Amino acid sequence: MTAPSAQPAPAETSSIESVQIGENIGAVHDFYTREEHKRSASQRHAESIGSFVGRPAFLVVIVLFTSAWVGANLALPAFGMAPFDAAPFHMLQGIVALAALLTTTVVLIKQNRVAKLGEQRAHLDLKVTLLIEQKTAKLIDLLEELRRDLPNVKNRHDLGAAVMQQAMSPEGVLAALDETVTLPDGSISNPEPAAADEPPAAPR
Repeated sequence: MTAPSAQPAPAETSSIESVQIGENIGAVHDFYTREEHKRSASQRHAESIGSFVGRPAFLVVIVLFTSAWVGANLALPAFGMAPFDAAPFHMLQGIVALAALLTTTVVLIKQNRVAKLGEQRAHLDLKVTLLIEQKTAKLIDLLEELRRDLPNVKNRHDLGAAVMQQAMSPEGVLAALDETVTLPDGSISNPEPAAADEPPAAPR
């Protein structure tokens, strides 16, 4: 009588999963830490300003400043004083235009870094996807080999399994992307090889 195979205890399985989760989280944290250290001091200051610009408090500051500027210039003549920026408020327009230019520049600085991080994550996702595809193809290959070796399993040719045993070629994927055609209506079409070599269907 064969002894039953030892199964890992639930506590041990939970511990292993916790270690794996911790390693994955640590790797992601290290990635963002490295990217954070790459930022220069000027870029940090610019992104800090950009973070403040994107908050609702910045809108409140703009509204209060503009209202105070316009209200002061309209109220000064009532006290016998000349307004420092009479209507149509040319100085205010210049200040607003300069603030808009600086705000746009700061936002673009932050967006460029975020776009770079997004591109790096996309490359990492592509590498992981290709690696998973290769591992899946290897697993299918091992299962097919096991099926052929088992005496109590009928051996048969499985065309789908034979195709999936072959790992996807990155060069083939890139070639398929290059052949993608954009139609006039904006939709994307990926032309497939013509089926001219296929034998005609047998008449019924």
